[in-house]
Amino acid sequence: MLTIENLSKTYPNGTRALQNVSLRIPVGMFGLLGPNGAGKSSLMRTIATLQEPDSGSIQLDDIDVLADKDAVRRRLGYLPQEFGVYPKITAEELLDHLAVLKGLTDKKERAATVKALLEQTNLYHVRNKNLGGYSGGMKQRFGIAQALLGNPRLIIVDEPTAGLDPAERNRFHNLLSEIGEDRVVILSTHIVGDVSDLCQSLAVINQGQVMLTGTPTDVMDALRGQVWRKAVTRDEAAALDAAGSTIISSRLHAGRTIIHVLSPARPEAGFEEVTPDLEDVYFAQINGK
Repeated sequence: MLTIENLSKTYPNGTRALQNVSLRIPVGMFGLLGPNGAGKSSLMRTIATLQEPDSGSIQLDDIDVLADKDAVRRRLGYLPQEFGVYPKITAEELLDHLAVLKGLTDKKERAATVKALLEQTNLYHVRNKNLGGYSGGMKQRFGIAQALLGNPRLIIVDEPTAGLDPAERNRFHNLLSEIGEDRVVILSTHIVGDVSDLCQSLAVINQGQVMLTGTPTDVMDALRGQVWRKAVTRDEAAALDAAGSTIISSRLHAGRTIIHVLSPARPEAGFEEVTPDLEDVYFAQINGK
């Protein structure tokens, strides 16, 4: 269990990145949803001991994260949003080097660990290829391999599928699902589908504040009977917005604009009730309040 209590962080330029954030994150996949600039990366960096908060506490099982950083780092795997590799070194060589830095000093044990992680991430067949020749998805899977060194109890992945094609995204989803069975895995993303596909519990964060927590099923059920859909022209959408309707999302379909409106009753004639999905929940929190 990872427990975060009243965590706050304001940067020197005055940006309030985190405002009294409190979360209880159990074993399994946990989704942290929010738009760019919501505070997700600030929270991840603080949990990963890369920056100090102004106030609050973080507890990983029996470890005080802010007071005993070395103990946390021994139990932490981290794949940041910007993950760089040395382009002229092979995956096997770099993973072996990182394993040494992680404390795996026995050569035979280290070789077995590197082999197992490359196989788990489906990279063993390209282990002797320079990392500069890897695709974006392959580099992300290598990032997970290095994050798994030392059998960590807590893994943080920050925007891991941004820029991946659908096939690589599916491979990455399968890998995350596998590693999230017996440890705390925090998936920080603005891609609603990643959380919907993978996570047993989630939080929505915006402007440094936790807006909502729960399971995907519970948060979707809480919006039943409150989400309405209609195909409208651009002028009709503008008129509804001007009239005070809470338009939580809009998208183009066959040349028309489909809007979703949050309302306890049918907004007007022509609207049909829809079963809320996680995207409706997300946009209701980000755009609807």
